[in-house]
Amino acid sequence: MEHDPKELQAVMEAASPRDLELGFRPMFGGILGYAAGQAFASLSNVGLALKMTGADHAALSAVPDVKPLRYQPDDPPSKSYLLLPEAMLADPGSLRSWMARSAAGLKPTAKKPRKKPLESN
Repeated sequence: MEHDPKELQAVMEAASPRDLELGFRPMFGGILGYAAGQAFASLSNVGLALKMTGADHAALSAVPDVKPLRYQPDDPPSKSYLLLPEAMLADPGSLRSWMARSAAGLKPTAKKPRKKPLESN
């Protein structure tokens, strides 16, 4: 099934936990979802994928119809992003829970201070 990344963004925004500050940026024809300044979701024509690690990756992988993200059928499977099934996209409570788990391990990124230009004498 072909997906519209903007529609997936609306689905994520509607299901988002209240304390999760989401951001979105266009990327390579799709959209990347950010929490705490770090990418944690891929929204593309193949669907919505969440970045998962450790035990959460194993737990989500065990959910029926969840599979590793592949943008093209011959691409190698992602080791960290898991593509969510249609049933989960239609279930805001389930999506909210997995979004929270995906974002839970993210640490806010500190902005690097700008370098001062060299002064000429």
